[in-house]
Amino acid sequence: MRTLETDYLVVGAGASGMAFTDTLIDESDADVVMVDRRTNPGGHWNDAYPFVRLHQPSAVYGKRLGNDEIDEVGPNAGFYERATGAEIRGYYRRVLDEELLASGQVRFFGMSNYIGPDGGRHRFESRLTGETTEVQVRRRVVDATYVESSIPATHTPPFDVDADVRLVTPNELVDLTDPADGFTVIGAGKTAMDTCGWLLDHGVPPAEIRWIRPRDPWIHQRRHMQTLELVPSLMEWISLWMEAAANAEDVPDFFRRLEASGVAVPLDPEIEPETWRGAILSKDERDDLHRIRNVIRKGHVQRLSSDRIVLDDGTVPTDPQHVHVDCTAHGLKTPPARPVFGPDRITLQYIIFPIPFSAAITAYVEATRDDDAEKNRLCPPNPVTGDAENFIRYTLISLRSRAAWREEPDMEECLQHCRIGFVQGIGDHLDDPRVQDALERIEEHREPAIANLERLRELATPSPS
Repeated sequence: MRTLETDYLVVGAGASGMAFTDTLIDESDADVVMVDRRTNPGGHWNDAYPFVRLHQPSAVYGKRLGNDEIDEVGPNAGFYERATGAEIRGYYRRVLDEELLASGQVRFFGMSNYIGPDGGRHRFESRLTGETTEVQVRRRVVDATYVESSIPATHTPPFDVDADVRLVTPNELVDLTDPADGFTVIGAGKTAMDTCGWLLDHGVPPAEIRWIRPRDPWIHQRRHMQTLELVPSLMEWISLWMEAAANAEDVPDFFRRLEASGVAVPLDPEIEPETWRGAILSKDERDDLHRIRNVIRKGHVQRLSSDRIVLDDGTVPTDPQHVHVDCTAHGLKTPPARPVFGPDRITLQYIIFPIPFSAAITAYVEATRDDDAEKNRLCPPNPVTGDAENFIRYTLISLRSRAAWREEPDMEECLQHCRIGFVQGIGDHLDDPRVQDALERIEEHREPAIANLERLRELATPSPS
């Protein structure tokens, strides 16, 4: 049995594991061993559908991802470029080879399953040879799999499917060889939006697409979710978000204010949304999706048979030549929140969007602080459950975290220069009247927003029976 020693054993080389390790070796001389069951880094991006693309700018997902260019044509015109899945996979491979391994501080073991601790040491096993490696960890194990994404290619549909039904994942959709009588997209999240958009882009008439949406989502507008030279739009968005939080009379009023200010908008303006999972669309993309008028809102699918789809609240007809696209994977995994920093383990979780930013902040705090209680104060877990009212709790924890970071000069400096933070480079725009106005509004409403969100969270939390 091979034996290794290291400071940190990072289990998982997806977006969070890579961002954590990249930041950790920038901020310390730590030695790191990374273990992943795949041959390449990048986590779920290795299994993503071919037409996947970031909803947010590349600039906030990877510190060397993209060229910081603004698109001039297409639905993303006027906004920062958004990387494709292939570009993200290539980026992570380059970071691993040219940055992490080249540093001499990181060793990577792909095609390996982490087995767990054994007598104070940890073990992983090669998926190819079965060889077991024992690792003595001097500091901590880093669990970068706790909030691993669930995607269509690797999940099991949560409904029964008869043998003669044409059910495909978005990955398989691009390989269809026989024409379909029509398409039914199942799910209401980012994957379903991408799939509907892809079908429309490839000439499928809107009338030939059905969209099963058990619950409609809130959407963020892409014009707000920008960075670098467009960061004034983001600051205006944050200030409006905070103003709504400070002044909302109750939970419904909070969402009315968010919608009125454009902070969050319904996917369908005629339907009251029930979910929020952070999807970002441009106006052109939303308008395109509105062309699909056959939206089925009868709950979740229970069974697909050759002639009908059985849902919670009824049935709809189908046929063997109709193609059904399963987009029901949850995407964001939402296990119970746990302390990020434990005695011998770091559990990477959402603190603030996006997940690489949360992981980078966690690594920075680990490298620059000694006390776990202080580390957990600065990095409270902030899971996204998908329920719209969760946005209140998420907003509250985000504001508390940001307020705590403001009191730490080194963290403020880190945030302003962090390549995967939305507010990177804001110091270059402090003379912009829009930024000045936004900062004044943020300062005015920060404390009232935190106090009011505490009250709203209590209103939104069911009383124990």
